[in-house]
Parts: sequence; structure tokens; C-alpha cells
Amino acid sequence: MRILISLRSLFAVLAMLALSGACFAQVSVGISVSFAPPELPVYEQPICPAEGYIWTPGYWAWDEDGDDYYWVPGTWVLAPQVGFLWTPGWWGWGGSAFIFHQGFWGPVVGFYGGINYGYGYSGHGYEGGRWDHDRFYYNRSVNNVNVTEIHNVYNTTVVNNYNAPRVSYNGGNGGVNVRPSPQEEAAVRERHIPPVAAQAQHIQAARTNQQLHASVNRGKPPIAATPKPAAFNERGVVPARAGGNYNAPPRSANTARGGNGNPSGNANANANANANANANANANANAHPVHPNDIQPHERPAPPSTGNQTQDQKYQQQQQKLYDQQTREHQKLQQKQDQEHQKLQQQQQDAARKQQVQQQMEQKHQQQTQQMEQKHAQQQQQQQTRQEPHPAPPPPHPAPPPPHENPQKPPQ
Repeated sequence: MRILISLRSLFAVLAMLALSGACFAQVSVGISVSFAPPELPVYEQPICPAEGYIWTPGYWAWDEDGDDYYWVPGTWVLAPQVGFLWTPGWWGWGGSAFIFHQGFWGPVVGFYGGINYGYGYSGHGYEGGRWDHDRFYYNRSVNNVNVTEIHNVYNTTVVNNYNAPRVSYNGGNGGVNVRPSPQEEAAVRERHIPPVAAQAQHIQAARTNQQLHASVNRGKPPIAATPKPAAFNERGVVPARAGGNYNAPPRSANTARGGNGNPSGNANANANANANANANANANANAHPVHPNDIQPHERPAPPSTGNQTQDQKYQQQQQKLYDQQTREHQKLQQKQDQEHQKLQQQQQDAARKQQVQQQMEQKHQQQTQQMEQKHAQQQQQQQTRQEPHPAPPPPHPAPPPPHENPQKPPQ
């Protein structure tokens, strides 16, 4: 699938990354909505498929094309690296819209909005398991584990009140009022990696399933959790036991949509939120490109028209040179990644080990691709800045008139 990511969307990516202070920010690119997501549904956790899998809770995501929230089912994901844990994504009120903060893998669980996702994610940290050297131990009090197959387990009581409001966002009107601790803020700056390829496929499968859209299931998704990513039709899929509170957003062709976090319907705030959403629509369609082939080639530069033919021709040559250079970099990186895929397929390894190596490789490819696109966006922005016509300097101020000379007195 080839998804168009416009230059304007890439600039939005860079702006959001700059706000985080990290190369791969927790803010998900291009996702801002003017009204709050539904409450979290209640569901049972599927049994853990095998050792090394870590639970990633379900959440509401946003489909820009469908103009609707949709449920991404909770699922078990093979940890991409020994010692890494999952920090769930979360929605937070940003002053004019709800912003989605993308989850990530890292050695320490960071801030996830204080949202009670259950199964060890009670709002701070993770109490569902821990790493001991190269093995992950599961807390049976919050995880559904078959102890006849997985022996590295323990029991630690975790208090989890499922009768409490299932609020799915931080801040705003009715949201969780929790701020990150210094340790959680530090975790965002730690070495971490974004969702792996299996998670990206899981999200895409959920987005294209109309039954998972909030406007259809009214907050009670028929597929609330799966045993593995994108396994929507396999044995072990569980539906929601109870739905969250769902309020259909007001729709108007001529006015911005209000939300729970902005009940006053402030026109400027809503207009800003909608402008941000429209500007980032293409980036939202594929927030996590893994390979250069997942990205539509850059648009060819349009000829400038400043009225100065010599200057326009010079700008056109510079734009074409940059376009050709970036196209070559796309092709070179894709060839390199293809060679790594072929090399892995030729290796003789057991299936579990091969899957883990492949996930790590896909994660590396995703970082390479995103870094390349960020660099390309910066290059385009710098070139456009240099090519913008500069206003002519103001004319110099006229010289002040010479002072009046006193008439000479006649000699005495």
C-alpha cells in the first residue's frame, strides 16, 4: 500500500517532534481531535500465547478518513528486545484539541496519562510482569497465563477497581487529572522504540474494520481483545463485556465540532483544532511508515514564478537537484533494507527466534525511514525559506539639511 505523505504533513511531524525534545516523540504525528474519545470498554484478557509476549491494552484511535474513533483491540505482542516494556498510548487535552501520544517500547514504563487500562496498567507503571535477566515473569493476579506451558510466573495482588469510571483521556472536561512524575518524564527521554511492525498491522486491521468504529458499536466493540496482533478471526478473540459511555459528536457542515473537553464551543479553539487535523490528514493515514516504499514519492517541484526569469530558473534547478537527490536516497535505503530481508530469510533459525530478529529489524527500518523523511522535510523547508522573495530594503533616509550658517559680521 502506498500512502501519500505531503510535505506540509511532514512539517507538522517535525513541529510535534521538536516539542518533545526527543528524536522519536511520544506524540503521534498528525492526530488531533476536537472532541474526546469514548470511555474504555470492559473485556476479558485472552490467554497469553507463549513466553516472551507482553500485554498491550486496547485504546480508541482516530480515523481521519472516516471522521470517527475506532477501537484498537488489546493484544499480546512479542517484546522486540529483552528488557523492554510497553508504555501505552494515551489521549490528552492540548488546550484546543485532544492530542494522541503514541505508545513506545523501552526499558522503563513512561507516562501514559494516568489512564487505568487494567491488566497491570493501573495508571502509573506496569504491575503485570517483570524481566529477570533474559526471561519475562508474569504476574498471575492480572494476567491470563497457562501455567502448564509458562512456568515463569509469580503472584502479587494488584488493586484494580473496574467499577470506577473508564475515562480514556487526560485533562479537559471530565478527564483524568494526573501529571507525570519526574521518573515518567525521564522515561520518555530514555532509549525507546515506537510500535513494531506487527502493531502497525494490528492498527491498520482495526481501522478498516467498520464494526470497531465507535459510531457503529456505540462504545462496545465486538472485538475487544485478540491473542495476537491482527488475529481478528482466530480462536481466542473476545468481545467487550460492557461498553463505555458513548456520546455521538454534534455534526454540522458549517461549524467546527465541539467536544467534551471544549463544551463552550469556542470558535477559535475549534477552528485551530480542525485546521491542524486537515493539515495532517495524510500523515495520519500512515503514522508509522516502515520502509521507503510505504511512502509515496515526493511530488515534483512546481516551477516558481517570481517574475524574475533568471531567478526562477535558478530556483527550479535547485529544486530539481534536491528532488533527484532525495529520490536516490529513497531507492538506496529501500535496496539496503531489501537485502537485509533476503539475508534473514536465508538464515537457519527457529521460528520464534526468527520472528524476534525480524521485529527488531523492522523496528530499525522504521527508524531509518522516519529519520530520512524528517531530514528530507527539513531540507525542503530550508530550501523554500531561502527561495522566498525578500522584500526590497527601504530607501535610505534623506540626508538632513545642513545647519544654517550664521552670517559673518563685518570687520570692525
